[in-house]
Amino acid sequence: MARPRSAETVSQTSGVFGTARKLWANYTIRTIVQAIFTIWLVITFIFFLVRLMPGNPVDVYVDYLMNQERITYEEAFARAASQFQFDPDAPVTEQYLEYMGQLVQGDLGESITSTGTKVLDQIIRFLPWTLFAVGLGLLVSFILGVVIGLLMAYYRNSWIDVLLSLISSILSAVPNYIWGLLILIIFGVQLHWFAIGELRGTYDSSLTPGFNLPFILSMLQHAFLPVLVYVSGTLGNWVLTMRNSTISVLGEDYVNVARARGLSRTRIATAYVGRNAALPMFTLLAINIGFVIGGSVIIEELFVYKGLGSFLYWSITQRDYTSMQGVLLIIVISVVFSNMLADLLYSWLDPRVRLGDN
Repeated sequence: MARPRSAETVSQTSGVFGTARKLWANYTIRTIVQAIFTIWLVITFIFFLVRLMPGNPVDVYVDYLMNQERITYEEAFARAASQFQFDPDAPVTEQYLEYMGQLVQGDLGESITSTGTKVLDQIIRFLPWTLFAVGLGLLVSFILGVVIGLLMAYYRNSWIDVLLSLISSILSAVPNYIWGLLILIIFGVQLHWFAIGELRGTYDSSLTPGFNLPFILSMLQHAFLPVLVYVSGTLGNWVLTMRNSTISVLGEDYVNVARARGLSRTRIATAYVGRNAALPMFTLLAINIGFVIGGSVIIEELFVYKGLGSFLYWSITQRDYTSMQGVLLIIVISVVFSNMLADLLYSWLDPRVRLGDN
């Protein structure tokens, strides 16, 4: 016969569950927990997905040796097996548990195809270039979008508004990699405005990296075309969003009151209209920050810009599972974190969102 629980035990149990309910009711804590669960779920899905791709690192390297060095399959497989610390026949569940055990300790593992090279070191090597190019493009397009959208709203239905709306619609409708191809073909190949071969990489290899003017100018020169493509591909959305948001704010009562008080048009535009119209833009900006890393694969390959996107493409072609998982983990974290940041920012701007705190 089971012994009845004492009142003290029941009280402790209810106290624990009560504390857990109170913590879960907190909007911030609930958002963070959901973000962590999402990251684990997506990373697990990616782990099994990459292993469903045709071929594995050993097979890819064996095919390369057989085609380049004209050796037999047995010789190529023996060389691949001795070079790679990877067993394609190991159970997938065993590989998953080993990977998650390393991940919990902050270890992304070693590259399969580059023996002895830490994946984290590779990410640290390539990530700054992607953050610089795509981040600069995102910042420039955001600032231009806010300014141009505000201008279009003030002069709505004029020829300026019609022309800029048409241009913005075209920019937002065309994918950024199409703009990249057009820039390369028209301005690089046909008009010879720049030498395509000289802009490969992230800077001139003859220069010494450091905080000096020649290196900084070379870095900006090599990043100019990727930044231009990122701006071209995102500017239209920022402009149209800011225009619509500004038109909505212009109809608010507090704007009419500011006009009735005799405030200058510049002060109304900056202190009343622009600031309030830009609030939804900052939420979108927080979301788009997460896609900075993941949206660079095609553009970096087009311009041979050695960033994280180019490293991900190389990892996919070589079936380097650990490198692929490491880069995709960074992308997932950045996307989930940016969405979490947007949720928290919006809940701070509009307290009604925090339903759990009511």
